[in-house]
Amino acid sequence: MIAGAPVVVELALRFAALSLVAIGGISAILPEIHRVVVDVQGWMTSAEFADLFALAQLAPGPNAMFVSLVGWKVAGLPGALVATAAACGPSSVLCYGFARWAERAQTTRILPVLRRALAPIAIGFILASGYTLAQGADRSPGSLALTAVGAVTLAFTRVNPVWILVAAAIVGAAGLT
Repeated sequence: MIAGAPVVVELALRFAALSLVAIGGISAILPEIHRVVVDVQGWMTSAEFADLFALAQLAPGPNAMFVSLVGWKVAGLPGALVATAAACGPSSVLCYGFARWAERAQTTRILPVLRRALAPIAIGFILASGYTLAQGADRSPGSLALTAVGAVTLAFTRVNPVWILVAAAIVGAAGLT
């Protein structure tokens, strides 16, 4: 933590900076959010982090809800509001500016190159997020198998991730992991 800074200031600074590299959305920066809130600050455990992510995925609305839940866990309602504004504000302004530039740059060669270059970066960020979340899961053979089946299902089908989470919850509640 920054010496003498309240937790909400720390949340604002961390999430504002991460917002600017969130190519692919909030899911792309999950490993770094995990590193900050679990490893560096110790605000929660890996299991709590994974639980908040699962809750955010089950709830209707954008993935950015996860950031709100992290802020809530760390500093209550002020933390939720600050984390959400910090995670969404800078990237929204940057996106708006880029969209305005892209409108004017339709005939340039750089725009298609940028689009092709950013796609694998976003995919890599999202794969790293999945790996980080899987590390926070229970390490029993059943849970590892459940994680593998879920990952393969997501990779090779068009099944909505919510159904995979529901199936995993049922299997977990039945004590099969």
